[in-house]
Amino acid sequence: MDVQHCGSSVLVSIAGELDEGAGEVLQRALDYVTMDERDLLVDLRAVAAMDVDGLLHLLSLHRRAERMRLRVLVTGWQPQPQQCMATVAGIPGSRAGTGERYALAGFRRLLEEKAQRARNRCDFADGWLPRV
Repeated sequence: MDVQHCGSSVLVSIAGELDEGAGEVLQRALDYVTMDERDLLVDLRAVAAMDVDGLLHLLSLHRRAERMRLRVLVTGWQPQPQQCMATVAGIPGSRAGTGERYALAGFRRLLEEKAQRARNRCDFADGWLPRV
């Protein structure tokens, strides 16, 4: 992950896989945001793969940025992350424009609820208690 501050914007470029291990790194993305910054641009062009945990971490980053009163734009959606979102949301077909839908707050809430349920089912199936 690379974080750049450019005037009133913060650019977060993510590379590699967006999965469970990305949580701690993404949490640090907003550590040095100042009151002068208004926009957060998240660039996913170099993210070839994302799983449910990665989606939950991305949604958490988005929610945290909005609480800091930052406008958030996520760009560069690759096919597999879009397919992951479509699968989690229960949208049939390949990708179904989920990159564009992500910009809608209602779609993000739906994704978060369904991703958390999928994560909890996975924990249960693996013999672990659901995460709180």
